[in-house]
Amino acid sequence: MNNFIVRTITGVIFVAAIVISFLNPRAMVALFALVTGMTIWEFCGLMNEQRAASVNRFITTVAGVYLFLAMAGYNWGITPPSVFIPYLVSLVYLLVAELYLKADDPIANWAYTMLSQLYIALPFSLLSVLAFRQDGSEIVYSYLMPLSVFVFLWLNDTGAYLCGSLLGRHKLFPRISPGKSWEGSIGGGVLVVAVAVGLYYLTERYGVNDGSLSALQWAGLGLTVVVFGTWGDLVESLLKRTLGIKDSGNILPGHGGMLDRFDSSLLAIPAAVIYLYTLTLFQ
Repeated sequence: MNNFIVRTITGVIFVAAIVISFLNPRAMVALFALVTGMTIWEFCGLMNEQRAASVNRFITTVAGVYLFLAMAGYNWGITPPSVFIPYLVSLVYLLVAELYLKADDPIANWAYTMLSQLYIALPFSLLSVLAFRQDGSEIVYSYLMPLSVFVFLWLNDTGAYLCGSLLGRHKLFPRISPGKSWEGSIGGGVLVVAVAVGLYYLTERYGVNDGSLSALQWAGLGLTVVVFGTWGDLVESLLKRTLGIKDSGNILPGHGGMLDRFDSSLLAIPAAVIYLYTLTLFQ
């Protein structure tokens, strides 16, 4: 089958799965727990292909998924803060275990293990911070903020590709990603900011502006996602260039691996959380 058709079908299914999952909190938690596990598993596999590295792939993946579920449960209001204790115990175990495994490079194992938690597990876990909020005496679920982050990332990719193809002349980061241009990045950013402002008017009209953001604040959220999403893409490009690989995996036909598909979100999600919480400090 033509690679373009395969890529298109995979992309449509990928987008549809994410959008539909956000309509229900249980579906969102289930899907992104799976995504977290698959992404960490893929990352650990890449690290274990490096000389002297021997990350405990299974326990590291289970720990990352547990953090995601614990964070979701805590923000949903169904688990107490003590739910995080098993996760902390697992981190201690992964550190102490290297004393007895006699690995060639225990420092590399520690570094790769903790990087998987910081780079993958924590960002995905922060989705629940965007999705659940306190409303008086109860906690409510809202798909608007987390879904908006992904919509902004997709629009940014689309706008950057179109503008870059038509107008791209000046390379954004040629050492790491020769295909990206300043023109494409600016075009993607303008598109996202315009849609973000449009979202303000749309959500206000239908009374679903859950975060009570102004048009300017929506534009700021869009710009934050664009900037950090682009950095997230470049970080993964640097990772792959360092490892000497083209794709992080092949689980998604025509799209590569899990890291290839979620690279932008791994920096955009934490940045969106920081941005939104910063706004509350000045309200």
